[in-house]
Amino acid sequence: MTALLAGLILLVGAAPVQAQNDTTLGADLDAILADPGLAGADVGLVVTTLDGEVVYQRASERRQQPASNAKLATSAAALEILGPDHTFTTTVATPARRTGPVLHGDLYLRGTGDPTMLAGDYDALAERVADSGVRLVTGRLAADDTWFDDVRLGVSWAWDDEPYYYNAQVSALTASPDTDYDAGSIIVRVAPGAAGGPAVVTTEPPTDYVRIVNEATTGAAGSDDTVSVDREHGGNTFTITGSIPADGSATTEWMAVWEPTDYAASLFRAALERHGVRVLGRTVRAATPADARVLASRESMPLRELQVPFLKLSNNLHAEILVKAIGRKVAGEGSWDAGRPAVADALAGLGVTGKLSLVDGSGLSRMDQISPDQLAQLLAGAVDRPWFADWYEALPIAGESERMVGGTLRSRMDGTAADGAVHAKTGSLTGVSGLSGYVDTAAGDRWIFSMVTNNTIGVNTKAIEDKVAIRLAEEGGETSRPGPKVSSHEVTVECSWEKAC
Repeated sequence: MTALLAGLILLVGAAPVQAQNDTTLGADLDAILADPGLAGADVGLVVTTLDGEVVYQRASERRQQPASNAKLATSAAALEILGPDHTFTTTVATPARRTGPVLHGDLYLRGTGDPTMLAGDYDALAERVADSGVRLVTGRLAADDTWFDDVRLGVSWAWDDEPYYYNAQVSALTASPDTDYDAGSIIVRVAPGAAGGPAVVTTEPPTDYVRIVNEATTGAAGSDDTVSVDREHGGNTFTITGSIPADGSATTEWMAVWEPTDYAASLFRAALERHGVRVLGRTVRAATPADARVLASRESMPLRELQVPFLKLSNNLHAEILVKAIGRKVAGEGSWDAGRPAVADALAGLGVTGKLSLVDGSGLSRMDQISPDQLAQLLAGAVDRPWFADWYEALPIAGESERMVGGTLRSRMDGTAADGAVHAKTGSLTGVSGLSGYVDTAAGDRWIFSMVTNNTIGVNTKAIEDKVAIRLAEEGGETSRPGPKVSSHEVTVECSWEKAC
């Protein structure tokens, strides 16, 4: 109950004016939402002009679980509070006295939440330490993750999602396996060996921080791929089971590690060794002393650029890192409890009114509650902000096949009136779907729309969302009726959950 109250936001103001849905557009949208698959579901849809005039409204005042549509709030608040030029800095520092190549004391690796740190970046830091002439550290390697608190997982996140990259632990000191920047994760790759023998398992990056238990076998050519990768709770033992066909392609799984702080420190320690720097002491966690001098540092890309992988690929960890970074800047505490009120204030400043609850930044929590009307208010309030152009382009774009352009909409609505005309944030949880953003109509208008659906069972809600967006894009054109084509690739879950986009 305490966590729920902590996440509750009260904003007072006027709701959008109700519209009469008695136009041809209204009738068409009513028909789309009358899909039998939505029977018993909670469906909200609002369409407005950029200045907030309501074009269409259907139960849009009702608060719902937004899934990843919550990232609209987090990303906009981050741009407002941290600023588009905000960067994350990772440093190597020491207060120790040095005699020639010997450092008489501890070496500190300090993070501020950078989700873009790769194994190669830790290697580059180690190389700079070596280039400074240090060859021996008599003390310990201290991992400093104190920029954030030590609460690793969000409120009401699903326990059975815990081993997977989209539900990874949040830390101020972390590492990603590739340039999708899934912080706190590794890639486990399972390839076929000789038929009848074990499968071949590797990780990216290569690391001895995790333990691999390989029980997977190589099946006959043409056999089924039944490979499964799991991680034990509370540790870093990954067990691989099942079978992969001898003529099959490698199976790849993105998996969360347990304790990303220790993972990052392990990568850095191994890099130091490769560059000829020996640390005699063990790896510990400790805050960097105020008098420590910096030996090496790395600064991330600015937030305006990070918005692209964040929003295009719906990166959950980016959202949570940003909430904690906001808390650190505003209240001096890198926590969800400190970040949430600041996000609320930013939303109010963008014109969002009424009660809502956002207990995390990504929308993973089942305790998040926001209405389509409020999402539309946010989208309208963002239009006049100086960061809007970058934010608008960072949203997924319908039908654009380039991964870092189309994002989670790259295989949706292609070849329709919505192709290239819809910039919107997607969202999915079991029984939950959302699509909120901007649509350019055939008449030359830019509208805002937000559709959020809860409590669905056995229906392709994404296809229905596509029909809505296509119909809006067609408005004012020669054909302003729903066409037969919805999407070349209808989906029922977010492609980012399956690394399919």
